[in-house]
Amino acid sequence: GVFTRKQTTAKKQKQSLRVNTPLQLPVVSIVDTMPESKRRVSYFYHPNCPLYYYGPSHPMKPHRLKLAHHLILSYGLFKEMECYRPHPASAGEMTQFHSDEYIGFLSKIGPDNLRQYGASMQRFNAGDTTDCPVFDGLFEFTQLYTGASLDGAVQLCQGQTDIAVNWSGGLHHAKKAEASGFCYINDIVLAILELLKVHARVLYIDIDIHHGDGVEEAFYTTDRVMTFSLHKYGDFFPGTGHISDVGAKDGTGFSVNAPLQNGITDEDFLGLFKPVMNKIMEVFQPGAVVLQCGADSLTGDRLGCFNLTLKGHAACVKHVKSFGVPTLVLGGGGYTIRNVARCWAFETAVLLDRDDVSNEIPYNDYYEYYAPEYQLHLTPEPTMENINRKDVLEGVRIELLQQLQDLQGAPSVAMQQIPPPFKREEEDEDAKEGDNKTRKTHPAELYDKVD
Repeated sequence: GVFTRKQTTAKKQKQSLRVNTPLQLPVVSIVDTMPESKRRVSYFYHPNCPLYYYGPSHPMKPHRLKLAHHLILSYGLFKEMECYRPHPASAGEMTQFHSDEYIGFLSKIGPDNLRQYGASMQRFNAGDTTDCPVFDGLFEFTQLYTGASLDGAVQLCQGQTDIAVNWSGGLHHAKKAEASGFCYINDIVLAILELLKVHARVLYIDIDIHHGDGVEEAFYTTDRVMTFSLHKYGDFFPGTGHISDVGAKDGTGFSVNAPLQNGITDEDFLGLFKPVMNKIMEVFQPGAVVLQCGADSLTGDRLGCFNLTLKGHAACVKHVKSFGVPTLVLGGGGYTIRNVARCWAFETAVLLDRDDVSNEIPYNDYYEYYAPEYQLHLTPEPTMENINRKDVLEGVRIELLQQLQDLQGAPSVAMQQIPPPFKREEEDEDAKEGDNKTRKTHPAELYDKVD
């Protein structure tokens, strides 16, 4: 009867959800009992990802992922998602975008052998003289955040989830053969390439304070990927993303750039984001969306200079979710780590329709990080001047809407044959010769290597 069926479902879920979280909390999926209106959310987290260290004076702190994860745990949000431990991406998966030489370099370089690779470090923009240091475990770090984005994309392609979340991903500056802006492997480009195997058109949205140059460059000449980036422009890294950079060849008109200035507020940001986003969905009609939620656009960021609150930043996430298109949600920048954790925990709540989570931060292992107020939400900096003039913002909005209006509807891609389903070759040097046994995977599971 019903009870037996419930027991079987619970048993299946217990087998399919293998999450290794620091708190060792039970992972419960309530996907089966959700109302149809609620979208299925998959969450990807690897407990080793926050352990890597760029160096003492470097602003990028992977430790922020652990803070965010513990907030997600202590708010009880994990109960409403399917939680997965991602596979480490292989070099072969990375070379779907990056050059073989670059991946070979990243896989060999380490703090112990820097001297052997002087010329290569200059060529690939890595090392102490750049913003992309060579630290212990660098390649393993890139494997983990990239694997999580690929796993999310595969689940979306196979219809196993509606929203896939990987806060460790979103490293949007990495180029085909060059590290840039704290980014080594461009997990976003690799995930989009995976989504393009099934979807004719993919939309990329970037609300990080920095321009999403690596992703724009990768798809600058195609009409199958539209990129939409809102960012600070003018004497600011990476220096690209002018409103007149609209794409080239077949991709002309498919790069959408909204250049902004210091101090922009929630109201002004959303006043530009929402109408442009609505027009993009009408004209481009993507089959899937990738949303990069860099938290350096928040007020009080160590490197940023915008004045957005969590509510404004998360309103962009909510608006994207409202279209009901399969969505991969990624992290990105964010250098005041207590605020990064606040942001991504709240945006996880928003994706689960839990916008009403308590403003009082629940006790967790990192509670003291949120002193002295111990509250979730941020207040805008009252002394920060918003130098974005209303008439200039209005001009940007009109120009972008006109750019989109000029596109000739949604480009069609003949998809006579859907590519074969994603297969991953497990690389295990320790495997005994002749041990070719494969294990049939549960449809809701992404296995690590199983003995």
